[in-house]
Amino acid sequence: MLEGIVRESIGKSSTKKLRRDGYLIANIYGKGFENIHAAFKKGDFIKTVRNKEKLAFPVKVGDKELSVVVQEYQKDPITYDLLHVDLMVAQPGVITYYMVPIKTVGVPKGLKNKGVLITSKRRIKVKGAIENIPDSIELDVSDLDVGDAILIRDIKLPEGVTHMTPDRVAVVGVVKAK
Repeated sequence: MLEGIVRESIGKSSTKKLRRDGYLIANIYGKGFENIHAAFKKGDFIKTVRNKEKLAFPVKVGDKELSVVVQEYQKDPITYDLLHVDLMVAQPGVITYYMVPIKTVGVPKGLKNKGVLITSKRRIKVKGAIENIPDSIELDVSDLDVGDAILIRDIKLPEGVTHMTPDRVAVVGVVKAK
């Protein structure tokens, strides 16, 4: 379980000091839930997020244990260093928006015809309760030939979950290599 500290001061100088000490600044929020200003060790946070198997993962801040989902993060534009993360508490029964990762399965047959697989969306925005949201969406790309694409409308979601991206947007496709 990822452990963090509660930030007492949310000023600029204390934030800079925490970042200098190797902490990642985080805000934890949820519907009907008091916001928590927290900080996590940057390396531990990145390791936890990369190795998680579910969309929601447990964190401990102070004396509270919560199940959270990464809602948004900010990176430094030059160094790509992670600066800040927003974590939303995953509350059962509460319908809200989530960003679900896309995973491709198979090898497109268009690769033999000098095509290249292009992934235009790594995550798609869906709406639903956390217990209905899939941990990831797997797309079988083995039938894609050059010029073919899988659109948002082609993705089947579980009952109670709707996608919030326009249905004509392409998620993955095979284009002719130049």
